[in-house]
Order: sequence, then C-alpha cells, then structure tokens
Amino acid sequence: MKLGINGLGRIGKLTLWHHVARKYFKEIVVNIGREVGTSFTDIANYIEKDSTYGWLPTYLYGYRGKRVIENLDEKEGTMWVDGIKVKILRKNRNPKDINWREEGVRLVVDCSGKFRDPNADPESAKGSVRGHFLSGAEKVIVSAPFRIKDKEKGLPEEAITIVYGINEEMYQPNRHHIISGASCTTTCLAYMMKPLLDYFGADRILSAFMVTVHAITSSQVVLDKVPKEGDRDLRRARSVFNNIILTTTGAADALALVIPEMKKIGFMAESVRVPLTTGSLIILTVNIQDESIENHINRELINQIYKEASETKYKDYLIFSMEQNVSSDIIGYPRAAAIIEGTETHTRTALAKVDICRALPEIGKTICTHVEIPITQVVVYGWYDNELGSYTNMLGDLTVYIAEKML
Repeated sequence: MKLGINGLGRIGKLTLWHHVARKYFKEIVVNIGREVGTSFTDIANYIEKDSTYGWLPTYLYGYRGKRVIENLDEKEGTMWVDGIKVKILRKNRNPKDINWREEGVRLVVDCSGKFRDPNADPESAKGSVRGHFLSGAEKVIVSAPFRIKDKEKGLPEEAITIVYGINEEMYQPNRHHIISGASCTTTCLAYMMKPLLDYFGADRILSAFMVTVHAITSSQVVLDKVPKEGDRDLRRARSVFNNIILTTTGAADALALVIPEMKKIGFMAESVRVPLTTGSLIILTVNIQDESIENHINRELINQIYKEASETKYKDYLIFSMEQNVSSDIIGYPRAAAIIEGTETHTRTALAKVDICRALPEIGKTICTHVEIPITQVVVYGWYDNELGSYTNMLGDLTVYIAEKML
C-alpha cells in the first residue's frame, strides 16, 4: 500500500521520517506542489537534515548511521530513502489537482495545515480537504484539529477526531473518511485527563483548567513585522526569539470531541509560546468533589492513578516519571503522548461553602442554608514533544491503524 503525504513542513517531513523508519508502506508519495531550491538534490538535503532532531541517518541508526538517501531521479521525481521509494510531486498545491489516483494512493495524510474545514467545497480554487477525494484518495487524515468556518453546519458525519489510544474505537471505516489527528496539545491533554476520568468519573470532576507552555511553531515570525490586514492577535507578529507570547489553543473544544464526558465538565484552556524549537508542557488543574476532609485525595493517590495507568491501559503512550525533567529531556522521546512529572503533582483540599439559596433560588428563603462540600484541587504537570516524539509518532500509529482497516 502506498501512502500520500501532502505538505513537507515540520509535521510533513517528520511524518516521512517516521514511515521511512517504520517501513509499513512500500512507497511514499509526497506532494510539495512547487519547485524547491535549484535542483532535486535540495529536496533530498532538506529531508536528510533537521535543526531540531539532527540527521535522518542518526535518527534511523544512531552513531552507526550512514547516508540513506540515494538514486535521485529528478525527471521522475523519485529517490530511495533507506530502501523506501519516495516520489516527490511538484506541480499542484490544490488537493483536487494532485492526481493521487494516477499515483495509486488511497490514503493521504494532509500535513499542509491549510485544509482544515471538512465542510469546504472540494472544487474551491483555494483548496479543500475534500479535494483529495476528487483526485483519487479514499481516506484523508488531517494533522491538525478541524477548523469549521460555518459553525451552523457543524462537523459532517463522515468526519471524526481521533487521539490514538484514547478513542480509535469510535472510528467507523464505512462512515468516516476525513479523520483529524487532533493536535499535539490535545493528544497530551487527553492522556492527562483520561486516567482521572476513569478513576473519579465525570460527575465528581467539577472543573478543569490547563495552560500549555508551548514551543514556537512555523506560524510565528522570527522578527517583528507589521500585522496583516484583519489580524486580531497582534502578538503573533512579534519575534519568537525575544518574547514569551500569550496566545490561544483549541484544545478544550477538541478534547470534547475525543472524550465526550468532557462536555459535562467546565473546562478552559490557554497557551503561552516560549522560545524553544520543541518540547512543551501542560499544567493541568482539576477540581474534584472529595469524600471528606479527613480522608481526602492526596498527592500519593494522584501519582498512583497515573502510575497504574502508565503500566496498564495506557502503557503504550503514557509515561509516569519521578525524575526531575527539563524540556530538552523529552525531545524525541518515542510515543510519549504525555510524560507525567510526578515530583510536581500537588493537591490541596478545603471546604467550599455553598449558599443553597443562591444556587437554588426557587426553593424559597425560608429554608435557605449553607452546605460545606470538600473540594480537592489537583495540579498535574505533563511533558510532550510537540513535533516528532509525541505527536508525529502517534499520528503514524493512527495512519497505520486506518490503513489496516482499508485492506
């Protein structure tokens, strides 16, 4: 089976690395949609080297690594990467014109970051994720959360958001043809929230709040520039190297698509960008209705919940650590959706005084009273490599999962 990759940016290139190493697909067809540099060799050099993760040969074979890209054919647009044939398409950027059908590609991972609306017209001159179907693809995995412009339309029935290891059982091959792999932040957050939901249940979790301290992305700028017309977030036009930049994240909305129980819980999510190329951190705060002040939820219990989850149900992607990590320690860490920093887990329990009259004014003032409810606030830290280690490796597992359902 051949794999199609649309886009060769950060996630596109690292997705290629993943599947070259994995060797599940016999051939990979990558659409760039334009010429690169001055020769075909420039594309090979871009694929082979990475400023964050080093050389592809080192990624594949460590210190024994040797050059792995060979047999470049500029006319055919092909090269062999560690024994896998890779064909580069350089003509069309609009999905409807890519000609996946002629290349024998049925499954496409769209890593362009541009085509995120599953309702967009496939014939659009600006391009649409549905355009891949016109050019021959049967399934499309989007390496980003959906972004629906017309909120009244909602998510179409053939689209689904999946974080592998959390909700892939929701995937229906005969129904779902556009699959979002969510985001790196949503992936980490799902693995931080799910063990707590499994243990306490959604009814006991009153509210949750997260902030991601996130590495920079290619949508930001190296030096300050004049904002574009219509730009509302002026901080995105400020230098990534010189600033901590407040921004937004859609992780809260996306998480509810992956874990429906989250719809019952008051949840907020914020993001702060910091000057790192990769390596991010989620600080999750959860308020849980406790049993009593005397026998309250404590740090040891929370850590035990994550430790057991990392050894059983979520052992493939959740890691519990009692080491004192820093962000560079988790770069490239394989298949680690979340690395729980157990040394920094904190809890605090207090009695919350609830005014029944305010909460239920319809009962009348004659029986108004106060009720004291024990609430435990839990703070958990979770690391994730927002590029290769966490997100791209898990996207690769999702891609193979979808491919196997197509056989």
